[in-house]
Amino acid sequence: MAAGISIKQGLLSSKISLHHALHRKISPNSVCIQRGINVVKDTLNSPPPSLPLHLPRSRDYDGFVSSLLLPEEARRSSLALRAFNVELAQVKDSVSQKTIGLMRMQFWKTAVEEIYRDDPPNQPVAAELWRVRKHYLTKRWLLKIITEREKDLDDRAYRNLQELEAYSENTQSSLIYLLLECLGLKNVHADHAASHIGKAQGIVTCLRATPYHSRRRKVYLPMDICMLHGASQEDFIRGSREPNVRDVVYDIASQAHVHLQHARSFSHNVPAAATPAFLQTVVLEDYLQRVRKADFDVFHPSLQNRNPLIPIQLYFRSWKKTY
Repeated sequence: MAAGISIKQGLLSSKISLHHALHRKISPNSVCIQRGINVVKDTLNSPPPSLPLHLPRSRDYDGFVSSLLLPEEARRSSLALRAFNVELAQVKDSVSQKTIGLMRMQFWKTAVEEIYRDDPPNQPVAAELWRVRKHYLTKRWLLKIITEREKDLDDRAYRNLQELEAYSENTQSSLIYLLLECLGLKNVHADHAASHIGKAQGIVTCLRATPYHSRRRKVYLPMDICMLHGASQEDFIRGSREPNVRDVVYDIASQAHVHLQHARSFSHNVPAAATPAFLQTVVLEDYLQRVRKADFDVFHPSLQNRNPLIPIQLYFRSWKKTY
């Protein structure tokens, strides 16, 4: 009962904050904008039953809103996948010993095998994945996400940008491949776009999390780029805003931008029905623009707050069927 109340309160809070943000920034006279507001409000107010919504909503809010804008038949599957992804992502921060983390990852490997044997464990996210199995989600992508998250338990910085891209491909891109399957799509051009978008998302996530990790005296940014600009891990732990630290952020952010551009180079051949799986490009663009305006100061206060207009921007992108 308490969990249900918490979810309802959270959804109500999202609805109120979205309403205030939109009407403070945008004229209510636009019919299209008002329609977008109503769509987001309605979806926020109508969560699928039995789904542990608190996970994607609290730990992957942008992905949560993106899922709500998917076609109704794919929405529940998308939320289940994002809840699964959050479960795995939070293992690293929630365990004190690597051995415990490895045990949790083994649980999920076994859980996926049991889901595909129609015998899911008594765990909310696993049960929800079993319920949405009608979309014939490829087991290999689920296991790849688990395996890559398991490797990440080593808790060390990426040796180079290519290593960060490989991690992003195996986690974020794999998730987007699964979202495309939720939409019933198998298209090579969409897969190519998904690969680049996933890499961009992994890179941006690494940048966005830098202040949080630095406060915990951890730095995961690619070591080759840090060495190139003479920036030490201690510089990031101290929250340095020196030019060499900004140069590191510039190089990494630029690579994320390159991946977005590559993804868009396939847009003429990607079916319009695939674009709902790519809504995260709105969030990636927003962060890259804001970090550029902050002169690539990853610790700038303006980057620590979520853009309240993201939900309506996501709606517009879904309405235009572009990415």
